[in-house]
Amino acid sequence: MASPAFVVQTRRRDDDGPVRVGFTVTKKVGTATERNRVRRRLRELVKRLDVISMRPHHDYVIVGRRAALDRGFETMFNDLRSALSRLERQTPRPPAT
Repeated sequence: MASPAFVVQTRRRDDDGPVRVGFTVTKKVGTATERNRVRRRLRELVKRLDVISMRPHHDYVIVGRRAALDRGFETMFNDLRSALSRLERQTPRPPAT
């Protein structure tokens, strides 16, 4: 799922481990200082997110975009919640056993 400031990707794992989140910011975003700032902002978004928004046994990758430098934090937070809910609706749940 894409937003102006980032792209969220998810993948289900076949183990009982916790939710894992990775962050990627390419050199196209800007200088090292700018990339680190984007990465810090994305990490802070995930820290403030409620645990229920992310599905257990899944990996998430958040790819930062240049717009994350100037976009409002509250707006980015709402974008992330929206992207996760769209992923939730799109990804089929495994059958109950």
